[in-house]
Amino acid sequence: MGRIEKLSDELANQIAAGEVVERPASIVKELIENALDARATRVTVDVEQGGSALIRVTDDGDGMTPDDALLALERHATSKIKALEDLFHLGTFGFRGEALPSIASVSRLLLRTRARGSDEACEVEIAGGKTPIVRPAGAATGTTLEVRDLFFNVPARRKFLKATATESAHIGDVLLGAALARPDVTFTLSRDKRVVREYLRAGTRAERARVASSGENLAHVVAERGPLRLEAMLAAPERARSGATGLTLLVNGRPVRDRVLARAVAHAYGSVLEGGRYPVGVVWLDLPTELVDINVHPQKAEVRFTDARGVFDAITRELHGTLARAFGLPDVGNPFAHARPTAPMSPVLGAAPRPPVSATGATRDLFSRVLGSSALGSSALGATSSAQGAPGASARSGDGAGPSDSNAGGGHPAAPGAGDGHASAARATTARHDPLSTGPVTLLRAENLFVAEGTASAPPFQRPGLYTTLRYIGQVHATFLVCEGDDGLYVLDQHAAAERVTFDRLRRAFASRSIAVQRLLVPEVVDLPPSDVAVLEEHADDVTRLGVEVRAVGDAAVAVHGVPTILARAEPARVVADLVSELSRAGGRAFGGAIDLVLATMACHGSIRAGDSVSPEEARALLDALDEVDFAGHCPHGRPVVMRLGWTELERRVGR
Repeated sequence: MGRIEKLSDELANQIAAGEVVERPASIVKELIENALDARATRVTVDVEQGGSALIRVTDDGDGMTPDDALLALERHATSKIKALEDLFHLGTFGFRGEALPSIASVSRLLLRTRARGSDEACEVEIAGGKTPIVRPAGAATGTTLEVRDLFFNVPARRKFLKATATESAHIGDVLLGAALARPDVTFTLSRDKRVVREYLRAGTRAERARVASSGENLAHVVAERGPLRLEAMLAAPERARSGATGLTLLVNGRPVRDRVLARAVAHAYGSVLEGGRYPVGVVWLDLPTELVDINVHPQKAEVRFTDARGVFDAITRELHGTLARAFGLPDVGNPFAHARPTAPMSPVLGAAPRPPVSATGATRDLFSRVLGSSALGSSALGATSSAQGAPGASARSGDGAGPSDSNAGGGHPAAPGAGDGHASAARATTARHDPLSTGPVTLLRAENLFVAEGTASAPPFQRPGLYTTLRYIGQVHATFLVCEGDDGLYVLDQHAAAERVTFDRLRRAFASRSIAVQRLLVPEVVDLPPSDVAVLEEHADDVTRLGVEVRAVGDAAVAVHGVPTILARAEPARVVADLVSELSRAGGRAFGGAIDLVLATMACHGSIRAGDSVSPEEARALLDALDEVDFAGHCPHGRPVVMRLGWTELERRVGR
């Protein structure tokens, strides 16, 4: 007997379901796409218990005959393509013929449909991929698909579903993507028998985007370059978020997730948008079907371009012209100046270096106030954190070295080649440079911060009371603090140093559950994607421990009632948006694994930035504070804080 056997259709369908049906939102996406391919003008979605109990999608499209309805439940049966050449000219959402049989194999499915021009409808019922039951029924022209008890026969898959609010939020995101893809179609979403969203038919993409953005001020861009047509509705740079959760990308009317496209859009904003932050809005990209491959991902969420480099450049250049006029942006420079050569189908493009960004007075937080004992409470300042004192528990530990961004609210740019990940930047700096070496040094230009490279020895910042002994000389370039010590000249990055102090104190206060909260006189309502609102609801208790008091207002907004006292001058909307972005970007890790990322981002908001004037008193307060923290020579995001140039080296350089 041979050991190789052909899998049964039932088992093959369940394996395919693992790729297609990731969560209830995946089913909603597939069924909506089928409705749109059937030329529907109205699509209604009803869900119960986040989609785990019921998903019902009803459309007024072409419908199916009884024979076609039965055939649609078999694998690789589709009306979308006929021959291999059709894959290179796809004009429909679906084409594989796997969605319906995959869904039917892990649920109790009921299909009710009536073909256009037919006298009666038919109903097909199938549970867990078993033999379908067919019977006549009465229904209007179109199709209704009901999916009940998702994963009832695969309990291992069911237990991985998230909370109801989270799954509902993902379904809302799918509906939003479909609404932006097809403004000529009316979409309605009901949750537990209550209508929560309705997108009425719109005349243009721009009109649909304005409705979907809940009043966001968006700049409209329409441009063409060769065969590529670009349309976008994008918000001002100050509305940008950490991560691309607020940016919707559509290629030939298909919502996609593409990091290169998102970075191209962000790059169009030039240096005013810090690395790791992405604008809010929508971008539609239309080009001939033969120039884009959508047969890449089982869920059709990724695409590849024949000329990815050209697409990147076209997006950046064409968007920048209009955005520059709308928001007063500087020149973007050469978007490929720091790109690494890659294969043309899947390039990894690096972000160009960004000059310092000056902060406004409204976001400043003076040292004398940021470092005051009242900010966190005397008990918090004197508390000893077991996490902080543990070996390897500094901000450069595994938890703190995630996809956070040292420029999130700060003014110093990323090191060349660092991209969006500052953990790698921190490791590279540590491996090659000792920023406070006591031996002969060689100064290297790293963006707008000097670091020193020399012989290995005990770094002077480990000496107790070092910074208290330094004599403050002055501020240069509105970014660096110059000080004189017994053994040389010290140059501190003011934002990185203040961020390190603020982070250390926030960490201690969080460990001792004593972060002081400044309650707002009038709660501020912040619009967020439903998925972000769901994250806040899931971790409500832990978010409160961080000193941020928020309550959901509907499914796409929260009311901010309080923020940490240390961040009282920061914008609540920015604090909440970045906080939830960091939590969302933590992936499958537990909430505790993302705490350092969140605290580091909050510390950025509570610290002065490059471009802020610093008085001698404030500089003195910062120096004294550096001696009180668990200081490792780097800010929480891994950026060097201080450089020392010894007197001997200085004399050698000037020829003395």
